[in-house]
Amino acid sequence: MSRPEHTGPPELFYNEKEAKKYTANNHIIEVQTKLTERALELLALPDDEPCFLLDIGCGSGLSGQTLSDNGHYWAGVDISSHMLDVAVDSEVEGDLVLGDMGQGLPFRAGSFDGAISISAIQWLCNVDKKSHNPIKRMAKFFTTLYAVLARGSRAVFQLYPETPDQLELLTQQAMKAGFTGGVIVDYPNSTKAKKLFLCLFTGPSNQPMPKALTGNEVQQNNQVRFESKREKFREKAIKKGRQWILDKKERQRRQGKEVRQDTKYTGRKRSKAF
Repeated sequence: MSRPEHTGPPELFYNEKEAKKYTANNHIIEVQTKLTERALELLALPDDEPCFLLDIGCGSGLSGQTLSDNGHYWAGVDISSHMLDVAVDSEVEGDLVLGDMGQGLPFRAGSFDGAISISAIQWLCNVDKKSHNPIKRMAKFFTTLYAVLARGSRAVFQLYPETPDQLELLTQQAMKAGFTGGVIVDYPNSTKAKKLFLCLFTGPSNQPMPKALTGNEVQQNNQVRFESKREKFREKAIKKGRQWILDKKERQRRQGKEVRQDTKYTGRKRSKAF
């Protein structure tokens, strides 16, 4: 199966048909959710308060939904208008911006407590137009990203580099922009499960790198993981009940969105009409 980057620019590859198909694919949803949860772990955010995060290459909001489910606020930027249309139709809770990350990020300095990107920044290595210079685009992206992040925060990118040279080039440009950090490889001995994360710090250079997953954790923490899955099942069972709807509306109010008033009918099940 050929890489999407070889098919065409992202704004053309993710057309209306592809955007809807991508978002309706259960396997993609599951993978995106797991990768986003892992990115959140690597961000090492405080446990006791919600954060404002940037989702780069947010697409149709699959990763953003995981951020919302974990109690965080977020804004997303993507180059595909069709992907963002799907996100709007899905009523995602984040703010959406149409933009090309290679031209820089249009946000105020220090706006975000952290940033994630799932399967997106490898597109910066492509030359889709005569005006595209990958090194200049990477430099612009990482420089503006460093500026919009609060000092001491992190950025975590899950990516699929085509060659080791691409990964090295992305890492070099990030370091030139002021970041510290490096690459984390989860499940390095598995062809199928292996995942690469570029974990960047805006703080001191002596910060310890997070530990990569090796697969042994499954054996050691089998009972904990089982309990975690059972809790997630319980959460899904009550999701979209009255309390879930009230919490969602409250988050939207804090974001300045217009929300209907709460009534005794909010979240009430309606009988089916025959």
